[in-house]
Amino acid sequence: MIRRIALACTLAACAAPAAAQATTPLPRLLVFITVDQMRPDYLTRWPGQLTGGLARLYNGGAVFTNAHQDHAVTETAPGHASTMSGRFPRSTGIVSNEYGVEDRNTRLVGMDTVGASPSRFRGSVVMDWLRAKDPRSRALSVSRKDRGAILPLGRARQTVLWYAPNGTFTTSTWYADTLPAWVRRFNARRLPQAQAGRVWTPLLPAAAYPEPDSVPAEAGGVNNTFPHPIPADPERAAAQLSQYPVMDQLTLGLAMEGLRAMNLGRGPATDILAVSLSTTDAVGHRYGPDSREIHDQVIRLDRALGAFLDSLYAVRDPATVIVALTADHGVTPYPEVADPANAAAKHVSDQPVREWLRTAAGRYGVDTAAVRFEDGMLRLDPGAFARAGRDPRSFARGFVGVVRAIPGVLRADQFPDIAGADTATDPIARRWSHMIPRDLPYYAVVALRPGYMWGRSSFAQHGSPHDLDSHVPVLFYGAPFRPGKYAGFARTADIAPTLARVLGVRPTEPLDGHVLTEAIR
Repeated sequence: MIRRIALACTLAACAAPAAAQATTPLPRLLVFITVDQMRPDYLTRWPGQLTGGLARLYNGGAVFTNAHQDHAVTETAPGHASTMSGRFPRSTGIVSNEYGVEDRNTRLVGMDTVGASPSRFRGSVVMDWLRAKDPRSRALSVSRKDRGAILPLGRARQTVLWYAPNGTFTTSTWYADTLPAWVRRFNARRLPQAQAGRVWTPLLPAAAYPEPDSVPAEAGGVNNTFPHPIPADPERAAAQLSQYPVMDQLTLGLAMEGLRAMNLGRGPATDILAVSLSTTDAVGHRYGPDSREIHDQVIRLDRALGAFLDSLYAVRDPATVIVALTADHGVTPYPEVADPANAAAKHVSDQPVREWLRTAAGRYGVDTAAVRFEDGMLRLDPGAFARAGRDPRSFARGFVGVVRAIPGVLRADQFPDIAGADTATDPIARRWSHMIPRDLPYYAVVALRPGYMWGRSSFAQHGSPHDLDSHVPVLFYGAPFRPGKYAGFARTADIAPTLARVLGVRPTEPLDGHVLTEAIR
């Protein structure tokens, strides 16, 4: 018999015990923080230097040190979709950034620009469970990225805001036709444009940074040393601000403004404030996880989060607030930094794959648009193959045979074969089995060796099923939680059922995650 890891959280198991609900006051506000591309070692790598919000949550919270995004395509959209749903991508339907939130049927409010929505998202999230118990629960979700703002709230039509290149926070017509007055007032201050001409320099003295400030691999060798000036033109500054630490400060400022304007945490039911902070991802991609820039970004994030928590607890009773923090994925270091002697071999060319796909599509009599290989997944159009009288499974078998022979490829599998693997002992197969809904036309999956990446990208990458990309922080902070460090294996899919238990709500569907009972008082 195939052994499998127990996954499901039944509705009864996720609900809070009646006795606990009777004796423990329920939180009035859940603050859910996602730090895009946050590696857990950032919390401990620089002893004594974190003194703000990250330090407060890490030292006083229930911290799971072996937590993972337990799916294969470790990207922003799938990661954000799993955290507040308690379900893997195979259940949420969000399998990649490409098939994430872009929605050509919507527009950004006040702009003739393609918008975004949760139209591909399947199922429910914590917000839905709260409103099923009490429709008066409300939520605000903010991020620099549209997918970072949208997916933690699933399909809930709450206040969801993200940053546009014109320097304003906005939403799409899926949510509203106009922006709330408080958002318009915030945008009218033109805070992004006010950053024009400023310079990002290290916050601490140079001796506090062990990382060299000149590494050729970083940023493709272009503008890869401090200082990093923000463009002097206000509109260019606003468009490029996502690359600078101040973007997180603006996002947190918007979140606090919204908390006050919406009076979150003071209503008769539990409210949610979801904040996704994206600058660590931008800096990590550009300079890598071992750079002086990422070191300084994390220090600045710690300080900004500390100021945010101080402001929060000044206007809300800490006894009524709980905080959860995680990340959507980690990141793999530049091969040139992690393993310079073998760096060239760790850049795997996808040209042989592209050429084979193009040639094979012609042999099978299908258009190349019917054949897509992205994010390690082969997606085929079964209708096109049916019209050509050909079997897409045969195409996938040929693809797997070709890809397995490419140096740097760890494994390639026809997707149906993954279902028969021993997912208790094969983590790669387990993460692929958690990845793809059975009704989507994916026929094969590919994983490179750890530390390898496709192509000659000048940016640090993530997206693999390996631990460097899957390992993320998971922590809970507040009165209901038992502080400490927990070394047992945990997943981001366990966050939502754990929050459901503490919030006294019942998930409206079976979950893939389970309650992390050891963290609850």
